[in-house]
Amino acid sequence: MLDTTATAISLLGPVLDQAFQTGGGVTGPLKQLAAGLAIGLGGIGPGIGIGIAVSGAMQAIGRNPDAAGDIRGTMILGAGLAEAVAIYAFVVALVLLFV
Repeated sequence: MLDTTATAISLLGPVLDQAFQTGGGVTGPLKQLAAGLAIGLGGIGPGIGIGIAVSGAMQAIGRNPDAAGDIRGTMILGAGLAEAVAIYAFVVALVLLFV
């Protein structure tokens, strides 16, 4: 853990120095880092949620094939709601980059 932290600090050190020495506040490198973190971390939750939803739906359809239509519709609705969180993260990343 200590080695990865030291490596991250040594890699980000020059970027942070350059960003804050210009006096203009948050500049390009930090905006790009923040946007990357926003979309990267914002995509983890929906990805896990959709995986769990599809897994549960497949198990339910396997146990009761007659209810496949109802299960599929509910799964697609839930997956769409989870995907909305990823879209919000994408919008935040774009705002960070271009504003």
